[in-house]
Formats: sequence, structure tokens, C-alpha cells
Amino acid sequence: SNLHQKLKLIRGTCGICLIVGTMIGSGIFISPKSVLLYSGAVGPCLLIWAACGVLATLGALCYAELGTMITKSGAEYFYFMEAFGPLVAYLYSWTTVMVLKPSSFAIITLSFAEYASTPFYAGCTPPPLVTKCLSAAAIFLIVGINCLSVKLASYVQNFFTAAKLVIILVIVGAGIVLLAQGNTENFSNSFDGASPSFGAIGLAFYNGLWAYDGWNQLNFITEELKDPYRNLPLAIIIGIPLVSVCYVLVNVSYFTVMTTTELLQSQAVAVTFGDRVLYPVAWMIPLFVVFSTFGSANGSCFTAGRLAYVAAREGHIVKIISYIDVKRYTPSPALIFNGIIAIFYIIPADINTLINYFSFAQWAFYGLAALSLIVMRFTRKDLHRPLKVRLVDRGCFSSSLLAF
Repeated sequence: SNLHQKLKLIRGTCGICLIVGTMIGSGIFISPKSVLLYSGAVGPCLLIWAACGVLATLGALCYAELGTMITKSGAEYFYFMEAFGPLVAYLYSWTTVMVLKPSSFAIITLSFAEYASTPFYAGCTPPPLVTKCLSAAAIFLIVGINCLSVKLASYVQNFFTAAKLVIILVIVGAGIVLLAQGNTENFSNSFDGASPSFGAIGLAFYNGLWAYDGWNQLNFITEELKDPYRNLPLAIIIGIPLVSVCYVLVNVSYFTVMTTTELLQSQAVAVTFGDRVLYPVAWMIPLFVVFSTFGSANGSCFTAGRLAYVAAREGHIVKIISYIDVKRYTPSPALIFNGIIAIFYIIPADINTLINYFSFAQWAFYGLAALSLIVMRFTRKDLHRPLKVRLVDRGCFSSSLLAF
């Protein structure tokens, strides 16, 4: 119990930074191309970004109740354990530890590598070997930071979250100025050419939801969060609407400068935006995007280690991964294991394939977590629920919160 008290190092503001910092990462700088490609036009593209924000918010409200009801690190792992038993929790832990978390880590660090190397290869795509090496170096550095100190990892997360909010404000501010100057051509007839295919719209949602992924990250470290009954839902309620508004406004800004064809042809959307709008200080865009992706990768690594740690602690993964450094209070074996698996995922270096590979399984588990909330309303009525999401019409969630 003394060790668990010492592990409670994450404050409420750090929790908000973890959610915002993990969500705003590579997605908003990579996914706009894929969302536009599959949606077919500006209007559906913006609607999909807004709809993804609504879905993320509804999911986060479910996680707010689950996290304050079951205050254990590991997020879905313990929710499935309580609702469906150890078999489902076991399958989830192995799928997430071996596939979802390391592939997410790989996607973000590959994005980091692309934006970090693009300024050095003007007019062409950086060589795959360069991006792979930079991605691997980022993985080693981030794992090292997280193994050294929880506080150091939190400070890194806070700094890079502030940096990414700065660049988001710069892009949004520039877009508002351009709109005020009358750059609205790309918004006229904005539904012309919209894709009629449900499959294409589904892929657009996959890529949009990837950009929103991270809203559940705080649930992975509940045991390390001070006053989780207050700070967990507060961080969720503040963080996710903030990110949703930022994403829609950033996409609006992109379309004030680029046509749909130009956006699809851009190697790095944010860099193209900066070259056209912020010259001669366009260099700040790739620099701050590198900051953004590095901070998001740090948050992903931070939470991934905790899931592997709790699964090993329960006996579902080899026990050595559950060990904690008694001097630094970090789950070093779990963090190192996640980093090693992520390095294997960077070998193909195909970000879009990894995103589609990642998104289907990840959102299937999110849906199962929402189902576990409904199941436990009937099977675990004894559990204390400091926060309660109202259930309406056999499981549809309203955004009304009770007892908060």
C-alpha cells in the first residue's frame, strides 16, 4: 500500500495534458488527407471530423463512469474482467499489448520522423530508411525518459502539450484571418463530389477517429492519479471538447489555403499550409509538429507500459513485465517491452496501412467497453458510482451526467 501511495504522482492538470497531449499528435497532421480522400468533398469531410468528436465525447463519458467506478490502472482490461470475466480480459490484454499499443506508438513516431526529415528533403519524399531510423531513435529516447522518472515523463508531456496548442492556435488564427479576407472559394458547393460509398465513408471515419484516439488514456493510469473521482472526469470533460473544436477549426484553416486536389497532393499538409501562409517563419510549422508528435508518442508510451504492467500483475502476461523499479517507481520492463514491439512495427513504414489495421480492432474494444458499462448496470449494482451516465432506450447514451 505504501508503494501505491508513492505511485500517485499525476495531478489533475497533468491528466488534462495527458489526454490533450496524446489526442493532438500525428492525427490532425496526417488524417486530413485520408478523411478527404474517402469522403470526397469539403462538406462531408468537415462533418465527419465533427461527428468523430461527438463519438469520442460519448465514449469518453462512458469511460468517465467506468474509471470512477473501477479505480484500477489498465482501463478496459479491468472493465472486461468485471463485466465478462478473465477470458475476455486476457484476450484484450494480449491483443492490446502485442498489437494495438505498439502499433499506435509506431504510427506516431513514424509521423514524427516524416515531419522531422521533410525540411531536409525539399521537393521530394524522405527516404524510408531515414524515417525508420528517426522513428527508432524516438522510440529509444521516449522509452528511456519514461523508465527514468514518472515526473520527468509528466514534465515532458506538459511541455509538448503546451507547444502543440501553440501551433494549433497559430494555424486556426491564420485560418480565421484568411476567412475574414474572403478566402472562401473552397467552401462553395462543398458537397459536390461527395463519395456515395458506405465503405469509403467508413474508412474516412476510421482515419478521423484515429486522430481522436487517446481520449481514454487517463483510464490506464488511474492508480497513479491523485483524487481520481474528481480529476478523471474533469480531465475528460475539459480535454475532449477542446480537442474537437481545435480539429474542426484546423481543417477549416487548411481549406482556406488549399483546394481538395492540392491537399491530397501535399506530402505534409501542415507544412504546405505554413509555406503558403507563414513565410518567412514557415519553419515553425514542422518544428512544432515534431513537438506535437513527440509529445503524443510520449503519452502513448506512458500508458502502454501501465497496461502491460497490470496484465502481468494479474498473471495474464509473463511476470517479469509486472516488476517496478523500486527507486524510480516506473514499470521499466513493461515500457521496454512495448518499445521493442513498436520497433518491429516501424519496419513496413506504411502509416495508412497501420492506421486501418489499428482502428478497427481499437474501436471494437471501445464498443465492448461501452457494452460492459451496460452489463454492469445489471450485474454489479453494488459498485459505487460517483459519476453516472444516464442510459436511455436500451443503451443509447445521453450526455447528461448525474451526481458529478
